[in-house]
Amino acid sequence: MAPGGGGRAISQQAFEDMVRENVEDLGMDPEEALDDAIQALSLQGVDLSGIVKCVPGVASAKDDPVLQAVDALKEMLASGLPQKSNMGEVVRLLDRLSDLCSSGGGGSGHENASIAVRNGAVELLCSACSSLENAEENALVSALKALSCVICDIRSTEIFQCNHGPKLIMQILNRYGQSVNLLDSCFSVVAAAATGNEIVKEAFMDLKIGELFVRKLNAQSKCCTESMYDAIRILLTPDDHRVLASQVYGYARKFAQIGISDALVEALKDGLHSPGVISICVALKAVAVNDEICRSISEKGGIDAVLKCIVESSEQNDKAIARSCCSLLFKLAGSDSNKNTIVQNGGLDNLIKLSSKFFDDPAVLQEIMTVISALSLRTPENAARAIEAGAGDLAIQAMRKFPSAYQMQKQCCLMIRNLVVRNPENRTILLGNGVERLIRKAKSSSAICKEAASAALRDLCLDDYN
Repeated sequence: MAPGGGGRAISQQAFEDMVRENVEDLGMDPEEALDDAIQALSLQGVDLSGIVKCVPGVASAKDDPVLQAVDALKEMLASGLPQKSNMGEVVRLLDRLSDLCSSGGGGSGHENASIAVRNGAVELLCSACSSLENAEENALVSALKALSCVICDIRSTEIFQCNHGPKLIMQILNRYGQSVNLLDSCFSVVAAAATGNEIVKEAFMDLKIGELFVRKLNAQSKCCTESMYDAIRILLTPDDHRVLASQVYGYARKFAQIGISDALVEALKDGLHSPGVISICVALKAVAVNDEICRSISEKGGIDAVLKCIVESSEQNDKAIARSCCSLLFKLAGSDSNKNTIVQNGGLDNLIKLSSKFFDDPAVLQEIMTVISALSLRTPENAARAIEAGAGDLAIQAMRKFPSAYQMQKQCCLMIRNLVVRNPENRTILLGNGVERLIRKAKSSSAICKEAASAALRDLCLDDYN
């Protein structure tokens, strides 16, 4: 989410006056006048987000489709709940605003959302959601979707907070708990509003959104939407750079204590039949912030569930799920007790098989080697088993095939370090297979690899590792 309102402010009228002066006083062509005004104001640090970029006399800000939709909604909602005969038009306008401001609607979506925010859309839509709470469900869903689309930056999240947005959303969630469409729309608003705003995160936590998550997850129904998993992830992401110390670590511990991690594990146990597997993995990874939680996830069957998803992602040729599962497995492998569980349950063999399936994708290979690195860290027994499973061959073949995939090359070097630092027998095997030349090539090819490659050469007991 981009910041909003960080620079000096300017009104729509002042912007248009500047463009007009460029045309009338300096004789510029309309397009040149517009470009010059934008460039000059940007250099001065003026915040142009939400300004309609138009040339007076050629076009008008009032012709902007976002402003037209917002103004029309203001008129129709001015007296509160609209007449039933007008409800269809209200829904059409709300859906139109959603389409214009949607991030999936092209590069103009964010700019359109900024225009809407500057012209009062967040306040309007919060009021609309409150007014439409007793109306037809589709109207409230449309209002919530529009709200989630226009919340696009810090300015909009602060407006949402000032208009009691968190309380409003929790009220709707608690009242309409069985409607999938309403739940999905509400959780989308939670995710949008909590992004980059620590105060909004705190507000939702104070309103006991964690307990609501538990209820929905334990219901194990179609109410568990991807937007809910996204909301969990975002509430646990320390992304407000205005604060020195985020509270999200404590929120993650709270989520684990009340049973969210256990419920996420249960949701993952159905494998690729679970709706939103990637979102579940990312949410569970966000909750797993310490050794105790990681061990608890394993005890509840989380590692078995992840390994099952890894096998199924290979069978169904789904790289995205494979990467997400590996990323979660890496987080769980941060607990020393989980390392042995992963290896004993066939994790190394599954990872090597996965690498064979997706050997054409260095991004997947990088994730796989990240997991093997974690499993081998400070655990010579696992390092020996990793070599037996084929981790050494994987590193060598990947380095040969993708010499320009520098992040993957770096991860190869890091994995090699952990495989050999406490296992001299592994050094002999890898050096005999020509790994030194590949590491030195990676070191000389990119600064990204230099430090990791030097460390790998050192742990291979080679001279001139620097």
